[in-house]
Amino acid sequence: MPDVIPVDSVGVVTPQIAHFSEPLELACGKSLSSYQLVYETYGTLNQDASNAILICHALSGDHHAAGYHSKDDKKPGWWDSAIGPGKAIDTKKHFVISLNNLSGCCGSTGPTSINPDTGKIWGADFPIVTVEDWVESQARLADKLGVTTFAAIIGGSLGGMQVLEWSIRFPDRLKAAVVIASAPKLSAQNIAFNEVARQSISRDPDFRDGDYLNEETLPKNGLGLARMLAHITYLSDDSMDSKFGRQMRHDTFQYNYDIEFEIESYLRYQGEAFTNRFDANTYLLMTKALDYFDPAARTEGDLAKALEKATCEFLLVSFTTDWRFSPARSEEIVDALVKAGKKVSYAKIEADEGHDAFLFPIPRYMAALKGLLNRVNKQIQEEAK
Repeated sequence: MPDVIPVDSVGVVTPQIAHFSEPLELACGKSLSSYQLVYETYGTLNQDASNAILICHALSGDHHAAGYHSKDDKKPGWWDSAIGPGKAIDTKKHFVISLNNLSGCCGSTGPTSINPDTGKIWGADFPIVTVEDWVESQARLADKLGVTTFAAIIGGSLGGMQVLEWSIRFPDRLKAAVVIASAPKLSAQNIAFNEVARQSISRDPDFRDGDYLNEETLPKNGLGLARMLAHITYLSDDSMDSKFGRQMRHDTFQYNYDIEFEIESYLRYQGEAFTNRFDANTYLLMTKALDYFDPAARTEGDLAKALEKATCEFLLVSFTTDWRFSPARSEEIVDALVKAGKKVSYAKIEADEGHDAFLFPIPRYMAALKGLLNRVNKQIQEEAK
């Protein structure tokens, strides 16, 4: 953490825990008799609870979206560039909620939690959860916090899928939906990437059929490989080339299998760092949630029909070098919304960062987000008169 906290930072924040004793019926047919969700809030909820914004995280994200937990933090939350006083998601105006989803490994109930029926760590026995399950649990958290209707719900990548599900499942509970670098469903190629990642993890000898924590092992090699593969898909060819090119560790080839190119070193570092903060079973579960999401499947493949229930305003954002969720995937959603007669705006942002661009404070991107939220604020104020 910097010696002096920037004026546009939310500062030091403390995660909170919400406990739920009402059983949650899951799409897979199983249920959780009780569970907890870890979350953070930034800003202040106004008197009529009309200024709340929900942030839905991507695959490897969590509840820590902005600010710092302590002076020892080397960097702030994962979307600190967008959340804070005067930023696009202005905490002087909004009460922002960010949570760690069910099946997460950062405090919410998931594979690293204790199974109350056995007294042992859940591990691979934790039931499969879906985007629909996450949205249901998020709605319950909103109820607990006294939020009936969100000014906006915002998410990138897998988070954007959650936003879409909110607009369909609870259309009266959000004024605006912001879907960033996302898709209405995964392509076969994306499902393939996820399967290779899962196989990398499950074939690690230390995976132990998912019971590695009870057996006091960790499938670090498999999880690291999964992260290396995923990280390649999050970057663009241009960004990798400009950052690393063919830079070498040595002046000449060493003719061995140690690190020769700087990109190799970078990927190994990313894989190793990820294994120190993320759970392998959680990774399996969240990639499956990605695979399963397909709201149009409920309406015989007609996405426009699936979105007919939505009543909110939409903002779709894509990035030119994102090949994991290309602009064409956002445009599928835009076209379906137009066909369904919904209010929608769309920004295709020039960016070199690939899929990861949704995490960066690119000026036109931030301006589009801020513009939508300003319109929603004005609408809410007019309705309150």
